[in-house]
Amino acid sequence: MIRLRRTSATALLALGAVTAAVFGSTGAASAHITVDPKEATQGGYGRFAFRVPNESDTESTTKVEIFLPEGAPLGSVSTMLVPGWTAEVEKRTLEAPVEVHGSQLTEAVAKITWTAQPEAGIGPGTFQEFPVSVGPLPTVDTMVFKALQTYSDGAVVRWIDEPTADGVEPEAPAPVLELAGAEDADAAADQDGTPPAADAEAADDAAAGDGLAVGLGVAGLVAGLGGLVLGGLAFTRSRREPAPKA
Repeated sequence: MIRLRRTSATALLALGAVTAAVFGSTGAASAHITVDPKEATQGGYGRFAFRVPNESDTESTTKVEIFLPEGAPLGSVSTMLVPGWTAEVEKRTLEAPVEVHGSQLTEAVAKITWTAQPEAGIGPGTFQEFPVSVGPLPTVDTMVFKALQTYSDGAVVRWIDEPTADGVEPEAPAPVLELAGAEDADAAADQDGTPPAADAEAADDAAAGDGLAVGLGVAGLVAGLGGLVLGGLAFTRSRREPAPKA
């Protein structure tokens, strides 16, 4: 009986370890601040959302700071009301005026800070989106929005790492917006008749579907493993228990 209990405990520990390893490996990828959509066209206007997930198991996110790139000033930046949060826009004076739609731009938005009101915040296991409307988008290939995420215990996570030359994601990546030239965007649309933004949305939907399929597959694998373990335990118990007397 003692040996049987040890066998049962070992099997259950193994099942738990496998479950933790499988779900742990699929859980926290891409748990950093991102901008959505991730692609746009130079010279255009757009609505974007900074998506902020909470990585803490116990604390809430109470402040989010987004720094706009200095080398790519925007003529217009508007924030959308987010319930439970206040938005503060800070501007900076440009070293040289930038012409936007025939007028000289002498200052641009440097930072947007969203601060949670009392009893608000991004709780553990949740995320929040902070929408903005911006434009005209500059004639650069990428815009890197460095970000700071402050938690209720005072901890600050710095999402400031820029993209690497080899394409490997850095440890604390900043949100990145890819910008295509107007001619490149028109060429991409002409090839399949679908605007790049629609292609990006379809790709996101496909990725979401793939993620669901992977999740269901993992759940099935763990359930199957659990059945094998329990079946083995039942078989072992049946061999050790004496047969009933007639």
